[in-house]
Parts: sequence; C-alpha cells; structure tokens
Amino acid sequence: MPLRLGHRGAPRLARENTLESFRRALEAGLDGFELDVHLTRDGVLVVHHDFTLEGVPLAGLTRRELPAYVPTLEEVLEAFPGAWINVELKSLPPETDGREEALARLLARHSTRRLWVSSFDPLALVRLRRLGVGPLGLLYEREEAEALAPCLGVEWLHPEASLLTEERVRALKGRYRLLAWTVNERPRAQALAAWGVDALVGDFPEALV
Repeated sequence: MPLRLGHRGAPRLARENTLESFRRALEAGLDGFELDVHLTRDGVLVVHHDFTLEGVPLAGLTRRELPAYVPTLEEVLEAFPGAWINVELKSLPPETDGREEALARLLARHSTRRLWVSSFDPLALVRLRRLGVGPLGLLYEREEAEALAPCLGVEWLHPEASLLTEERVRALKGRYRLLAWTVNERPRAQALAAWGVDALVGDFPEALV
C-alpha cells in the first residue's frame, strides 16, 4: 500500500497549504500531505505555493507581514508530529537566498523519519545534500529530467503521474522510491498502487483512500 498524501493538504475542503487543510487531509484518512515552502525576508520558512502573495514576492516580506492563514513550516511540524510530510522547497535556479541552509537548521531541530524534501530545482537538491538533508526527491514533469537523478544522489523520484507506466515503474523501482502527482482519479490511483508506486499525491482524499 503506497503512502497517500494530500496535495497541499485537502485543497477542496479548506484553503490549501494551511493548518486546517492539513488537518482535513488527515481526518479524511490520508497518511500525510505535501506542502510548499518559501523563505521570507527575515529568514522564516513559510508554507505557501506561489512565489508571490497578492503580487508581492514572498522573499520581500517578513513573517509578520503575512496573513495569519500562512503557517510557518515549524508550526506545521509541531502540529502534526505523526504525519508523513513531503516538503517541496520552492526555488528558482541558479540563485539561492539561503533557504537550503535555513531548512537544514530547522530539520535538525525536528528530526523525523516521516519527512523528505523535494524540489524541481536540481541545484537546490545539490545544496541540500551537501548540508546533510535527506531523504531527497527530484520533482519533474518531463521524462528526460530522470537523467539528472544519479548526479543528485536522490532517494526519491517525483514524476507527474502521466509519465508512469507499469514498465517504467518496474525499471525505476530498483533504484528509487517513486511518488506520483497529482492523482485525482481512483482507477489511476489503484493502477499506480498495483504497479508498486511508493506514494500518491492528490487533491481528493476519496480518490486515494
């Protein structure tokens, strides 16, 4: 049975990437959730999908300038200590603002075997690995990105679900754990589970449970 994770919590039941959304995902029977992380101007890791909030870059705002519904990553980890959590670090190559170092420091204070970090940015993954953060996962929506995985030292691959076939899963499973996103139809979830995918991320808990 794969891990079943809510995409930004349970976004059809509550505002995505909020404590309420994560709570609703767990109450619906999911094992945990996926969330998105940015670094604020004052060095706080906060949970939000977009790089901007109402048109203003998150990197230019302080924690106190954000609305109350935007939680910090630390608040999420403290609120849900038993949940499986996939932290997606939002990053744009090649620059860094120290978000990898901030994440490494935070995770050192909240050690758990039920959390792993993923990113679309291969340079962020390189930095995280050098800082001792892991397990790590490479997010991608184009199959050729798989060629980067051996260079990055990741344990997980996170392909967009349509990239996976039974044969592709069989070829990758010996080397990596696999997470498929975004899986919103029960037949597709059942097929991916039967093929041996390790985790499914979806918007609708009822499609995964």
